[in-house]
Amino acid sequence: MTAPVGPYSPIVRAGDLLVVSGQVGIREGKMVSGGVEDETTQAVANIAALLAGEGAALTDVVKTTVFLRHMRDYPIMNEAYMAAFGDHRPARSAVAVSELPMVALVEIEAWAHAPR
Repeated sequence: MTAPVGPYSPIVRAGDLLVVSGQVGIREGKMVSGGVEDETTQAVANIAALLAGEGAALTDVVKTTVFLRHMRDYPIMNEAYMAAFGDHRPARSAVAVSELPMVALVEIEAWAHAPR
Protein backbone atom coordinates (compact mmCIF):
# COMPACT_ATOMS: atom_id res chain seq x y z
CA MET A 1 0.00 0.00 0.00
CA THR A 2 1.24 3.46 -0.85
CA ALA A 3 1.96 5.92 1.96
CA PRO A 4 -0.10 9.12 1.98
CA VAL A 5 1.36 12.10 0.11
CA GLY A 6 0.41 14.50 2.92
CA PRO A 7 -0.35 14.78 6.63
CA TYR A 8 -3.58 12.77 6.70
CA SER A 9 -4.85 9.28 7.43
CA PRO A 10 -5.70 7.21 4.36
CA ILE A 11 -8.67 5.63 6.19
CA VAL A 12 -10.48 6.50 9.41
CA ARG A 13 -13.15 4.59 11.30
CA ALA A 14 -15.99 6.63 12.81
CA GLY A 15 -18.32 4.16 14.48
CA ASP A 16 -19.83 2.03 11.72
CA LEU A 17 -18.41 4.26 8.98
CA LEU A 18 -15.08 4.02 7.21
CA VAL A 19 -13.96 7.21 5.51
CA VAL A 20 -11.34 6.71 2.81
CA SER A 21 -9.29 9.77 1.89
CA GLY A 22 -9.01 10.62 -1.79
CA GLN A 23 -7.07 8.00 -3.70
CA VAL A 24 -5.25 8.59 -6.96
CA GLY A 25 -3.86 6.03 -9.39
CA ILE A 26 -0.65 5.29 -7.55
CA ARG A 27 0.87 1.82 -7.57
CA GLU A 28 4.23 1.03 -5.99
CA GLY A 29 4.85 4.73 -5.38
CA LYS A 30 4.31 5.82 -8.99
CA MET A 31 1.34 7.05 -10.98
CA VAL A 32 0.09 4.36 -13.33
CA SER A 33 0.35 5.05 -17.04
CA GLY A 34 -2.63 4.77 -19.34
CA GLY A 35 -4.56 7.92 -18.48
CA VAL A 36 -7.96 8.29 -16.84
CA GLU A 37 -9.06 4.68 -17.33
CA ASP A 38 -6.00 3.16 -15.64
CA GLU A 39 -5.90 5.86 -12.94
CA THR A 40 -9.56 5.23 -12.08
CA THR A 41 -9.04 1.47 -11.95
CA GLN A 42 -6.00 1.88 -9.68
CA ALA A 43 -7.69 4.47 -7.44
CA VAL A 44 -10.58 2.06 -6.84
CA ALA A 45 -8.09 -0.78 -6.22
CA ASN A 46 -6.38 1.42 -3.62
CA ILE A 47 -9.74 2.08 -1.96
CA ALA A 48 -10.46 -1.66 -1.94
CA ALA A 49 -7.09 -2.40 -0.32
CA LEU A 50 -7.66 0.19 2.41
CA LEU A 51 -11.14 -1.18 3.09
CA ALA A 52 -9.83 -4.75 3.19
CA GLY A 53 -7.39 -3.70 5.90
CA GLU A 54 -10.43 -2.81 8.00
CA GLY A 55 -12.38 -5.97 7.14
CA ALA A 56 -14.61 -4.24 4.57
CA ALA A 57 -15.05 -4.37 0.80
CA LEU A 58 -16.17 -2.21 -2.12
CA THR A 59 -19.68 -3.59 -1.63
CA ASP A 60 -19.74 -1.73 1.70
CA VAL A 61 -19.17 1.64 0.00
CA VAL A 62 -22.22 3.88 0.28
CA LYS A 63 -20.86 7.14 -1.21
CA THR A 64 -17.99 8.26 -3.39
CA THR A 65 -16.80 11.58 -4.68
CA VAL A 66 -14.83 11.62 -7.92
CA PHE A 67 -12.59 14.58 -8.68
CA LEU A 68 -11.65 14.97 -12.34
CA ARG A 69 -9.07 17.30 -13.78
CA HIS A 70 -11.13 17.50 -16.98
CA MET A 71 -14.90 16.92 -17.06
CA ARG A 72 -14.48 15.72 -20.65
CA ASP A 73 -12.92 12.57 -19.10
CA TYR A 74 -16.21 11.73 -17.34
CA PRO A 75 -17.30 9.01 -19.82
CA ILE A 76 -13.92 7.25 -19.64
CA MET A 77 -13.85 7.46 -15.84
CA ASN A 78 -17.44 6.25 -15.66
CA GLU A 79 -16.71 3.09 -17.68
CA ALA A 80 -13.65 2.21 -15.57
CA TYR A 81 -15.54 3.03 -12.35
CA MET A 82 -18.45 0.76 -13.33
CA ALA A 83 -16.06 -2.05 -14.22
CA ALA A 84 -14.29 -1.71 -10.86
CA PHE A 85 -17.46 -1.56 -8.75
CA GLY A 86 -19.33 -4.22 -10.72
CA ASP A 87 -23.06 -4.26 -9.99
CA HIS A 88 -22.64 -2.25 -6.78
CA ARG A 89 -23.74 1.37 -7.26
CA PRO A 90 -22.96 3.65 -4.30
CA ALA A 91 -24.24 7.22 -4.31
CA ARG A 92 -21.73 9.39 -6.17
CA SER A 93 -20.79 12.94 -7.00
CA ALA A 94 -18.32 13.93 -9.70
CA VAL A 95 -16.74 17.35 -9.94
CA ALA A 96 -14.04 18.99 -12.03
CA VAL A 97 -11.12 20.60 -10.25
CA SER A 98 -8.20 22.63 -11.52
CA GLU A 99 -5.46 20.36 -10.14
CA LEU A 100 -4.97 17.10 -8.25
CA PRO A 101 -2.04 15.72 -6.25
CA MET A 102 0.82 14.15 -8.20
CA VAL A 103 -0.60 15.58 -11.46
CA ALA A 104 -3.35 12.95 -11.31
CA LEU A 105 -6.27 13.08 -13.71
CA VAL A 106 -8.70 11.51 -11.23
CA GLU A 107 -9.04 11.16 -7.46
CA ILE A 108 -11.74 9.22 -5.62
CA GLU A 109 -12.80 9.35 -1.97
CA ALA A 110 -15.19 6.86 -0.42
CA TRP A 111 -17.44 6.33 2.59
CA ALA A 112 -18.32 2.78 3.60
CA HIS A 113 -20.78 1.38 6.12
CA ALA A 114 -18.95 -1.39 7.92
CA PRO A 115 -20.23 -2.33 11.37
CA ARG A 116 -17.58 -3.90 13.59
